[in-house]
Amino acid sequence: MAIRFMLNETSYFGEKAREHLPEEIQKHQFKKVFLVSDKALVEAGVTEKVEQILKEAKIEYTLYDEIKPNPTIQNVTDGVKACQKSEADVIVAVGGGSSIDTSKAISIIMTNPDRADVVSLEGASETENRGMPIIALPTTAGTAAEVTINYVITDEERKIKMVCVDPNDIPIVAIVDSELMASMPKSLAAATGMDALTHAVEGYITKAHNEMSDMFHLKAIQMIFSNLAAAVNDKNKEAINKMGMAQYIAGMGFSNVGLGIVHSMAHQLGAVYDTPHGIANAMLLPLVMEYNGEVCTERFREILVALGYPAQNYTEEEVVKTFVGRLKDLAEEVGITTTIADYGARKEDIEMLAEKAMNDPCKPGNPRETSKEDFIQLYKKALEV
Repeated sequence: MAIRFMLNETSYFGEKAREHLPEEIQKHQFKKVFLVSDKALVEAGVTEKVEQILKEAKIEYTLYDEIKPNPTIQNVTDGVKACQKSEADVIVAVGGGSSIDTSKAISIIMTNPDRADVVSLEGASETENRGMPIIALPTTAGTAAEVTINYVITDEERKIKMVCVDPNDIPIVAIVDSELMASMPKSLAAATGMDALTHAVEGYITKAHNEMSDMFHLKAIQMIFSNLAAAVNDKNKEAINKMGMAQYIAGMGFSNVGLGIVHSMAHQLGAVYDTPHGIANAMLLPLVMEYNGEVCTERFREILVALGYPAQNYTEEEVVKTFVGRLKDLAEEVGITTTIADYGARKEDIEMLAEKAMNDPCKPGNPRETSKEDFIQLYKKALEV
């Protein structure tokens, strides 16, 4: 059976990588930019760093900054209208996963108007036409939305996160500029870094993993463990740059092989309580890996060896305990010590959350089969941590 692997056409990395934006716009002969960002980045002056590049190159643009942290269907429909009105021919997305995910949905609807309801984009969309071109400049080191074929939109009416998978949405260019990421507050840097780690770990153990995805995920795990604390706590420039690359490398893998039930559970916390995605993943990752330890001991052993542990000699119990312990330690090192109860989760909601998690598109990729009762028990444990 053939393995399909999809990546960007072109990517840039490093401090001031954004300076390559005009040449890419001119190379593709784009005439006008629809610039997508969020108000927090605009107010913080981060978006201005990209606007200045466009102004100096005399490239016309229209700014759309009505993006929520967990973007909604309304964000997308409003964005489509604004994009149509702008008469732009390329989308430049500046921000975290929220801005880039919204841009992907806008991009697809612009060339596939039959999907304007947004709801029909959920799952494996199989849209007919390539989306409107996107150039993505991430400002967080976590989601890897700039290199994936996935995006997530919240359906507020149904209180679910729609996971959309579509090869037609991948940005044509990714510009991973560490200077744009350096402005992240500590809490956001920690959350997005743990999100990247979750991508790498779940991608490494998912049912569909292969030799190529293993290569990406294992390298990403090593880089994150080596650089996340310094990037978050010390604002170390080199560590920030390495985290930007590590989250991208993780994205190269998981976009092609899928994830698991950390994401199935985290999506529900985001949809119901508006829990930040990276925080939700960080809180659930050790718990779910302990649960998956029953079938993933050898994969965990490989990770520990790559991290420098003499795990070849560990018992299965020692492997799981050590690996889960390192996940907890790293979260604490970067200041994530909250529980799902701190974000509004309640015992009386657990069955509802479990039911939603059962229908999440990430569930089939988990290496251990998971029942509704398993989800109930996992959510209960997450409340009690």
